[in-house]
Amino acid sequence: MATRKVATLHPRVEVTHLKPSKRVGLIVVLTGYGKGKTSSAVGMAVRACGHGMKVCMIQFMKGDIYTGEWDGIDKMDCDVELIRTGMGFCGLKGNPYPHPVHREAAQQALRLAREKLDSGGCDLLVLDEINNALHLNLLDLDQVLDLLHRKPPLTHLVLTGRDAHPDVIELADTVSEVREIKHAYRKDIEAQPGIDY
Repeated sequence: MATRKVATLHPRVEVTHLKPSKRVGLIVVLTGYGKGKTSSAVGMAVRACGHGMKVCMIQFMKGDIYTGEWDGIDKMDCDVELIRTGMGFCGLKGNPYPHPVHREAAQQALRLAREKLDSGGCDLLVLDEINNALHLNLLDLDQVLDLLHRKPPLTHLVLTGRDAHPDVIELADTVSEVREIKHAYRKDIEAQPGIDY
């Protein structure tokens, strides 16, 4: 049995468990040029885990550089599945794979997302960097819109990445734009483990 590591300064405060009168599966878009879109989605996975929900996260473009959420999610005592399908960030310096290889990887990720939705095998499906994949023509707009339309009524779907398409934004229930105000990278500070990856 797992131990709880939740502390409170006010142990006599009663915690209320809210229950909506009607459950609805939401489409959430996390976009913008600021840092924290994937981190927000991982936070939703942690929250869903706390409610006993089954979570799947498919990463469309990450895969060639280690990121802490891979092992962090493994260490959680929850039903969270993380699947890395990408070949790294398409078009960035140092990535050796041509566009057709990236496109095929994104198409495989899309097929997997379709299977997850059609099987009803998860309560929350996170499609990490799918907005980028669409923007870079690794996916077609009609493919992504079809995915949104086939979402089961109670399944939550989260789409992350820069440059969310206006049609995707239109179909979403909740859209958050993460805006960069300041970034350490601009001061020539390298990416830091646990914070940036």
